[in-house]
Amino acid sequence: MNREPVSRAAPSVLFVCLGNICRSPLAEAALRQVAEARGIAIRVNSAGTGDWHVGSAPDPRARAEAKARGIDISGYRARQVRAADFDDYDHVVALDAKNLADLREIRPAGGGARLSLLLDHVPGREGQGVIDPYFGDADGFAATWEEVQAAAEAIADLLTAATERA
Repeated sequence: MNREPVSRAAPSVLFVCLGNICRSPLAEAALRQVAEARGIAIRVNSAGTGDWHVGSAPDPRARAEAKARGIDISGYRARQVRAADFDDYDHVVALDAKNLADLREIRPAGGGARLSLLLDHVPGREGQGVIDPYFGDADGFAATWEEVQAAAEAIADLLTAATERA
């Protein structure tokens, strides 16, 4: 699946976690799947605040979880968030509070992206972060998928409503 722009006119979302190999690629995949199913034109990508995994494929457990959902993320490659991302994307969505704080620190003055916490988009989950499954087992990745899938549905609803108002 192409990870680059559909068009600049399409809404754009960048998901950000720590290393960009577990949570944020799953969030990217979930939103891509929901958008495709609903016929929503969108530009979506993911990044990490850290640089440890730049150029690496997602964690094998993340790839397995996505594959179980019919999605191939093996071609995704980790990258670090850049200052330009705050102008290149409409929404920069952090997977937990620490990454949201880091994004606020590195956001350049005048960066136009709306910053948010992923689970703030899910009613009843406001203020919560997606737990990092990296140090756990495959069950943690299944739980992560459930959280990012719920958020992807909610974000798609938000984008659809915004498009209808425009």
